[in-house]
Amino acid sequence: MMRGSSLRTRRFAGGWSTFKTVKKQNLFSLARRYWFDALILVGVGFGLAEVVVNQGHKNGPEGPVWFDVLAMLAITLPLFFRRRFPFGAPVAVGAAIAASSFVDGHLIPSGLITNLAAISAFVLMGMLRDRTQAIAGLAYGLGVAAIVIHNDPNAGVSNFVFICLVDAIAWTIGLMVGHKFHEADLARGRALKAERDREERARLAVSDERARIARELHDVVGHSVSVMTVQASAARRLLRPHQEKEREALLVVEQTGREALAEMRRVVGVLRRPEESPALAPQPTLDQIERLVENTREAGLPVDLRIEGEPVQLPAGLDLTAYRLVQEGLTNTLKHARAQRAEVVVCYEDGYVELTVSDDGRGGGNGGGGGHGLVGMRERVSVYGGELEAGRRAGGGFRLRARLPV
Repeated sequence: MMRGSSLRTRRFAGGWSTFKTVKKQNLFSLARRYWFDALILVGVGFGLAEVVVNQGHKNGPEGPVWFDVLAMLAITLPLFFRRRFPFGAPVAVGAAIAASSFVDGHLIPSGLITNLAAISAFVLMGMLRDRTQAIAGLAYGLGVAAIVIHNDPNAGVSNFVFICLVDAIAWTIGLMVGHKFHEADLARGRALKAERDREERARLAVSDERARIARELHDVVGHSVSVMTVQASAARRLLRPHQEKEREALLVVEQTGREALAEMRRVVGVLRRPEESPALAPQPTLDQIERLVENTREAGLPVDLRIEGEPVQLPAGLDLTAYRLVQEGLTNTLKHARAQRAEVVVCYEDGYVELTVSDDGRGGGNGGGGGHGLVGMRERVSVYGGELEAGRRAGGGFRLRARLPV
């Protein structure tokens, strides 16, 4: 009973920890996306309080109060729609600022929030991707500033120059920030495209390797079925006249074998590329591994071959897979590893055959860095339920190790 209670407690604690982590991530994501909206909301409240409190003070808003409240809302609220209307939202802010200055000339110059809203509009204009719109927005904003200065009885040319300087700086900051955001979006898009291309290449590599495995296994299985069919035919002809039942059974085996061969040829014909011709030579096996190593040596790479344990007769498909793994490992070492020496170890264990191809190179040795050579090898190993390990060695170089159940 206590064990069950302790288990429930651990599950609850784990679930609560996961819930807190997810909640924290969601809050962080919301804060990162809506932090500016929260500032706008605070600014709206502060601006409304500023209009009401400073009403009638020296250099403060002159009212009427209801108009200044509505003007403050008209100036700040369009900033909430900047994502949907990146050009229209700052234009609406400028229009509200210009229009309100004709009724209350002190509202804009005396208000902190109104000035911050104007600066935000210039930053948003500078962040526009369309450079024509960004420059037009700068000219529009300076025109709005001229109207506000004209309607302010206490302002002069120096005030206009100062405001134009501040707004131009804000616009320039927006221009640089927008450029950085644009570069980040481009980099993110390129990364996503590269990832999609990599996945597509890996998918095509898997598909090609599976088709190649099917074609090779066709030759292996086809040979075995042919032998069965021929043996059944020979045995049928040796039967005596009174052995009708045995003759019929062997005839069924013979006909089934021939039908199976015909269907296999049709299926593999679909998988075979147009430029490929049917393989006429027998498929290679581990018995030919010494010749494979010798060919690699002739290509310029010294290779040591070591066979451990007592060699056993492997099934035809497994024998072919083992040979292909060693062949692929040596080919990748020769082409990509920039190695001075390589070693091939074939170890026969109880119920397993283990293949190791290692080198002392500086390259990846995994098929040109794309990893598609490894994709093909993993497909081959998975057919027989084996294990594949590939990676850099601690002392330098690359090692490929496959363990196949016999």
